[in-house]
Amino acid sequence: MKKGVWASLLLVSAAALSTATGCRKVRETAGLSVTPRSLRDVPAERLAFRFETDAPEESLPEPLRRDEPEELWGAVKSAFEAQRPDEALIRTVVDPRGQRVLALYGTGATDRDFRLDLYSSDGLFIRNILPADLTGVFPEEVAWSPDGERILFSGVRNPALSATPTPPEGAPPPPELAPPDVAAGQAVPTPTAAAPIIPSTQTFRTEQVYVGNRDGFELRPLTSREGLIYFKLAWSPDGRQVAALACKEDEWESQRREGFPHAGRPRLVALEGGERLLDDRLTPVKPVWSPDGSKLATAFEYDVAFYDAAGGAPTGAGLSLREPLRAASVEYDARVFKKAEPAAGGAAATPAQQGGGGQPAQTSEAVLISMNPFVRLEWVAPGTVYAQTAFAHIYGDELVVRYPRWHVLHISPQAAVLGRLRPTTTRRSDSPLWTLTASAKSTSTSTARASASSARSRV
Repeated sequence: MKKGVWASLLLVSAAALSTATGCRKVRETAGLSVTPRSLRDVPAERLAFRFETDAPEESLPEPLRRDEPEELWGAVKSAFEAQRPDEALIRTVVDPRGQRVLALYGTGATDRDFRLDLYSSDGLFIRNILPADLTGVFPEEVAWSPDGERILFSGVRNPALSATPTPPEGAPPPPELAPPDVAAGQAVPTPTAAAPIIPSTQTFRTEQVYVGNRDGFELRPLTSREGLIYFKLAWSPDGRQVAALACKEDEWESQRREGFPHAGRPRLVALEGGERLLDDRLTPVKPVWSPDGSKLATAFEYDVAFYDAAGGAPTGAGLSLREPLRAASVEYDARVFKKAEPAAGGAAATPAQQGGGGQPAQTSEAVLISMNPFVRLEWVAPGTVYAQTAFAHIYGDELVVRYPRWHVLHISPQAAVLGRLRPTTTRRSDSPLWTLTASAKSTSTSTARASASSARSRV
């Protein structure tokens, strides 16, 4: 009797194990899983978020807590002080290997732009990088690629150079330059040593993206769209793409006149060529990469956007955070400024309540001192993005930042079968990207479906 029972149990166990193994093989064959291994396995439109306002300072990563300005590389600084006292060293950028340093400096002819030289880490000059007709702009954007093999910067045609004037009519012809007659005793001129010639490259009237190799050679433009200004550059972790913002000249000038931080449309630029517009709206927030390079994020006023960086049918998702930010700002103002919740209506919007593109917020909304748009994102871990809100305005040439607050976005994939999450269309959506609004009562939610742009940039 006992033998029969044990035999039956063994048969049932064997059948269950066989069924489980078979189901697991089917899931693996079909590419199905309810436990994604990383964010790379999940389209941006299927990410879930949990938003926490006002992260305690002690919980911030060390770089965000200190946020100290970078210092000049000592050896290069000493070289400039001793050998080039008439040139102003603006910034130094050390390569990831710690072997070479980019020196950004100003001369009497560069105005607010800069020249770029290559030094060794012990302060020895190697070579000039920029040809005479190209000058660098936006010193804070100069960067080495993650592997240290390339340099990246924004450049523009040197405005200090002007065309050679046309000789006036009737000017005497140049003298005849005949070779010297050695037999008659005429001296043969001795050639002088010439400085190394810097290879020329294509230049443009407006600021474009340039790359070169670690030796300062093979300089070339990544973008060539005359009339657009590229800025806020960011290498991808694998060094194959560059995220950037770009805007038109008239938009740039309008932002400058109104005192708003410069805003552009986010896009991806590949080293092999090609450009992909991520969004048609302007933002002053520099795009940031996920640590694995599969996603990007930026922000538009009180909204945060996420995009797939690659794939045949990239997707995007948006998270509207105005309501949770407003609820937290009411409490923040009452605690920090000892201010009760203001009455709505009648109060004029301050620059802090205006968008990065210069558009004012709704005038009927109550004004809160600490209620400001996003100005910076930092993707510090696969599932963690820190987002900073602040009042930012340019007075004269000075950027004034007030009331900075750090918040946290926790990211995770939705619990679903991955094989059913793959995008089925590459159609571009002309409707607004934003598909989700987080309420003040609940800040844990997931995104709805939203198509992202995979077409070439239009502006």
